[in-house]
Amino acid sequence: MSREPQRVVIGMDPHKRSVTIEVMTGEEDVVGGGRFATDTAGYRAMLDHARGWPDRTWAIEGCNGIGGHVAHRLIADGERVVDVPPKLSARARVFATGQGRKTDATDAHSVALVGTRMTGLHPVVADEQLAVLRLLVDRRRALGEEHTRKVSQLHALLLELIPGGAKVFLSAAQARRLLASVRPRDLAGRTRKRVATELVVDLERIYARSKAADKELTELVKATGTGLLDLRGIGPSGAARLLVEIGDITRFPDRGHFASWTGTAPIDASSGDHVRHRLSRGGNRQINRVLHIMAIVQLRNPTTQGRAYYDRKKTTGKTSMEAMRCLKRRLSDLVYKTMLNDLVAHKTGPGGQPGNDSVSSATGSQPSTGSSDKSLPGPATTKPRPALPTAS
Repeated sequence: MSREPQRVVIGMDPHKRSVTIEVMTGEEDVVGGGRFATDTAGYRAMLDHARGWPDRTWAIEGCNGIGGHVAHRLIADGERVVDVPPKLSARARVFATGQGRKTDATDAHSVALVGTRMTGLHPVVADEQLAVLRLLVDRRRALGEEHTRKVSQLHALLLELIPGGAKVFLSAAQARRLLASVRPRDLAGRTRKRVATELVVDLERIYARSKAADKELTELVKATGTGLLDLRGIGPSGAARLLVEIGDITRFPDRGHFASWTGTAPIDASSGDHVRHRLSRGGNRQINRVLHIMAIVQLRNPTTQGRAYYDRKKTTGKTSMEAMRCLKRRLSDLVYKTMLNDLVAHKTGPGGQPGNDSVSSATGSQPSTGSSDKSLPGPATTKPRPALPTAS
């Protein structure tokens, strides 16, 4: 009678030019491992080593970051890969070693422990549409950062060329007109004007590329069928960032978990009879930034629901910052509901991946007060909610 192949988890600590792996059984026995280069020869040697265990799953830390290049090569070769969040592996390392000291071997061991013990780890899939979106939204953000840096340099030069400098929000065309009115006589002044003119040319180039990037992102986001673009305050870059960072929305069992991941859920800091909550500085900061921009846009328009909600919070005694945090939490709930409705409407996940059609209590009843994960009162709309897919 033949024995079934032993199931193992291969934990990986990835780097750019090398990876360290550890092979662990379901009983947490270490049966293999090693350090391999990430070039073609090293990658093939790693696969040959892993093929000694036919029933294997790769657990890789940071598949959306440094581990992405190895994870996607493994997926292309038909391997099963799950993503291990760095926070989980860090906790496992402390529990396993008694201290937080890091080495490649201990990191690989902690990742393998998480892969063996934890259920519900997010599987990594080959989604070309999301991969393209990620590349383009990262490039769009880099263009924005470059624009900010050039404008800052231009302001510094204009302050020395023009008494009082220029206004804060300065376009390239306005800067060009200002420079045309300046005729410095000394060598330093002429050099400043020349450098400032070069910066204006750079800004015009960046503006044109940003406009083209926004157009391309808009077309790609619309192709996913998402309703995120219909939300006030979310543009093509924000919608693309939400899609690529969130991926499968059903991995969040409810909106409270989603708000905790976005960093908009308050943290319970109560002590004794004193009940209070404090600002969360954790969560995905890129998504938190998208929600912050969304809140700012709604606050600038007095006719938006966000502005009305913010004003109501102010009338109850909330400070401006507290009302802003409440608004961001409400917008987090709205984004969560929109992405779930997209999933139900299209029966697919982002990039066309099949969705889960089973019933879920994801939206449930309102949580009791006092919970640090509670959602804000009232749904975003009064329409009945459809049956929702369960969290994987």
